Amino acid sequence: MSDEQPLVLRSDRDGLCTITLNRPDKLNSLTPGVFVALREVLDAVAADDAVHCVVLQGAGRSFCAGHDLAAIANGERAPSRHFEPETVDALERLPQPTIARVHGHCFTGGLELALGCDLIVSTTTARFGDTHGQWGLVPIWGMSVRLPERVGRAMAKQLMFTSRRIDGVEAQRIGLADIAVPEEELDAAVEKLAGEILSNSPGTNRRVKLLIADADDLTRTAAIERERTLPHGVPEDMAARMSRG
Repeated sequence: MSDEQPLVLRSDRDGLCTITLNRPDKLNSLTPGVFVALREVLDAVAADDAVHCVVLQGAGRSFCAGHDLAAIANGERAPSRHFEPETVDALERLPQPTIARVHGHCFTGGLELALGCDLIVSTTTARFGDTHGQWGLVPIWGMSVRLPERVGRAMAKQLMFTSRRIDGVEAQRIGLADIAVPEEELDAAVEKLAGEILSNSPGTNRRVKLLIADADDLTRTAAIERERTLPHGVPEDMAARMSRG
């Protein structure tokens, strides 16, 4: 692949924004340059009111094989100390519902990105794994928080203590993937889910996402009481949708 090709691509159609990691020859492994490009796209998408759903995917044979260890060895550095984890945070904070479209490899840093999305749609043959322990590394991008939130503490410990790889079928069984389908059905499954999201009120989806995020820092009672106050207002299209009957 030419060095002139963008490391991250963006395409938009009818309210759906597709973000593509674009290092297919390296299985979309992550470098500081990829994170800079990804952050630029995420910041633009966050401010774009025309985007109502986001799909994150990888070009070529894999979603993302993780951090590019060669880049680490070569001393490549991000613009600031916590730029990479803050980029995963920015993905998680996108106001729109997000879907990770996973095929091929989804290891470590790639898994961190998938966990930063609201929903994960996978092929049955995709391979998931956290390999920090295999390399003597410690997670700093949020894995120790987001993986237990997804699969529970005990299962997260199993996966992290062993660096075990699992396929999409097992990922769906333990709650890591929301949907797992044969590879030839992946595009249709993602399109169907995105279509269902897009048919909903974008204002409702944004507010529901905020309410769920708010609840993480509140007691259950406080979260329920906060919901009743409509802290984020009501969707702009509420009256129009209600009038349809």
